[in-house]
Amino acid sequence: MQSELSSEDPIIAAFTAGELIVYPTEAVMGIGCDPDNEAAVGALLALKNRPVEKGMILIADTYSRLLPYVNDNAVKLDKRTEIFSSWPGPVTWLLPKSDSAPAWITGEHDTIAVRVTDHPVVKDLCEKLGKPLVSTSANPSGQAPAKDVAQAKAYFGNNVTYVEGTVGEHSRPSTIRDGQTGQVIRD
Repeated sequence: MQSELSSEDPIIAAFTAGELIVYPTEAVMGIGCDPDNEAAVGALLALKNRPVEKGMILIADTYSRLLPYVNDNAVKLDKRTEIFSSWPGPVTWLLPKSDSAPAWITGEHDTIAVRVTDHPVVKDLCEKLGKPLVSTSANPSGQAPAKDVAQAKAYFGNNVTYVEGTVGEHSRPSTIRDGQTGQVIRD
């Protein structure tokens, strides 16, 4: 059934083939791929001129979809309410990574950056794909993040697959917080 879906849905087919996907998020267009496909993540890092050591953000429609990448047992009990009450929404948390979280996603860190989104297009994508997406802003290094598909196409041309939709109403990319301390890393 999955292979039937893949051949009918160009987004699923592109994702399965390791292509990069541009899609709307809460504040800007995002660009991402399959977090388990090292070659796809490598292509994304090269396109963004981003070192693998920095790590990447995973975005999903539910926390349960992120569990293969997060060591849920190591999330502090006194932080769980703060973390889970911020989702869905534009807050990315640095949580303890699981043993199976790929190094090309976590970089040099013992944590993994994760977010549960309330953006309808991303939620639908994650549901269709059955997994989270790598998510970073859709722009070449040093350029402003794309705010719509047209601007993303000006940046990337036909080198990526585009998902139509409108960017959410948030004015800035997600806040990033440390899941162990609650400290704001990026506001």
